[in-house]
Amino acid sequence: MDRTKEGPSARTKTSEFLPLDRPPAAGRTDWLTRVLRDAIARNAVATGERLPASRVLADELGVSRGVVVEAYQRLTEEGLLAGHGRNGTVVAGVVPTPVPVGKPAPVNLEPRSTALFDALRAAPANADLAPGLPDLSAFPRAAWLRAERSVLADTPSASLGYADPRGTPELRASISRWIARTRGVRAAPDDIVVVAGVAQAFSLLTVLLRADGQDVIGTEDPGSFGARNQLQSWGMHTVPIGVDEDGLRVDELENSGAPTVLVTPAHQFPTGVVLAGARRAALVAWAERGGLIVEDDYDAEHRYDRHPTAALAATAPDLVCYTGSVSKLLAPALRIGWVVAPPRLRARLVAVKRDTDLGNATLPQLVLAQLIDNGDLERHLRLTRARHRTRRDRMIAAVREHLPSARIHGAAAGLHLTITFDREFADTDLARRCLDAGVKVHPLSWHRQRPGPPGLVLGYATASPDTISAGVAVIGRLLG
Repeated sequence: MDRTKEGPSARTKTSEFLPLDRPPAAGRTDWLTRVLRDAIARNAVATGERLPASRVLADELGVSRGVVVEAYQRLTEEGLLAGHGRNGTVVAGVVPTPVPVGKPAPVNLEPRSTALFDALRAAPANADLAPGLPDLSAFPRAAWLRAERSVLADTPSASLGYADPRGTPELRASISRWIARTRGVRAAPDDIVVVAGVAQAFSLLTVLLRADGQDVIGTEDPGSFGARNQLQSWGMHTVPIGVDEDGLRVDELENSGAPTVLVTPAHQFPTGVVLAGARRAALVAWAERGGLIVEDDYDAEHRYDRHPTAALAATAPDLVCYTGSVSKLLAPALRIGWVVAPPRLRARLVAVKRDTDLGNATLPQLVLAQLIDNGDLERHLRLTRARHRTRRDRMIAAVREHLPSARIHGAAAGLHLTITFDREFADTDLARRCLDAGVKVHPLSWHRQRPGPPGLVLGYATASPDTISAGVAVIGRLLG
């Protein structure tokens, strides 16, 4: 068959990429899913190649069409296949080489430093249930490539020089419309500063705060270990402020004396709670007395069982420094985020950004602006939200089956679950044993500054449903 003339096309004979063995009498969906996954792994079907229509493959195999449809659906949820409407189902990714469960991983989970995340990411594992990533296999490569070609064709040479340190006018206008529509934040394009992710937003803000003689910031407890360590690396002292079922304890904040506080009100990390209405009002009242709120709009778009909650900056723009990014919408590798600072900080923030790096790369900003404006980002979010919901549901079911004594937190939104236990044990020890058994997780104690119940933070966005079930089963066996 001359594929160079035909382009991407459907296979006409299953013998070209499937074993010739007859399907088993039972478990045919599991069998077909497995052999298709194996065919993709050994490159018997290449990325971009179209698979037979479900009815055709069912006839050739002598199975029901439902078996093929379900197998295709499972592999689509794993990110290995993608449906292209009338163009059929194509191979969208490759199968990662598995690491045998039980292979020791020489990672010490006890020290608390940002280097710990690097070591954990590099460690081999069968089931990566660490939080912090969206489904990277779903990245809209085709849409990005189309937009990139359009940008390269239409961008004048003059636009390739040094740009506005706030970011390109096109992206700032697109972000302005995006956060108004999705988060209720009203900000003019000139009020927005494009940064290299929320991480850079924090670093720029700490420069401003320290220049004003402030080196203390309140942080949620439990709260993001990574964010806290980054603030500390820039010379800030982080004061733990308790979190309960209504979110940040504003009374603790008032008693702490911290002049600034970092909050994740839409989906608190790691508990998943939403800042309650009374707490929002109390926090705004605290800021009106001279405080500064730094809002990390973490995971706000990924919601499943609840209505969207407006950003805090939507109600108090003069008191809130609003930060967001596409790291959980698209991919952290893009390093694109934004800051909407209160008016009193904006000019100084732009100056610090200019002094830091002269501004973000122009071409990726223009590409992202096109994805926002033509609806591709919204379509991508709808696709990944459905996929993440499926994986979330599988993780909840697996926890209930294998860890029945665990309490589940934050299931209504986000890309992770937090589970806690009533009995006392070192969750870092459990996380280490999980890693030794090929399963990556975060111990909840990493994200605490003060003592609290042991637990685990489990990400579900990057793993297939079957991998999630297998990984949680391993945790259940280890916990006993």
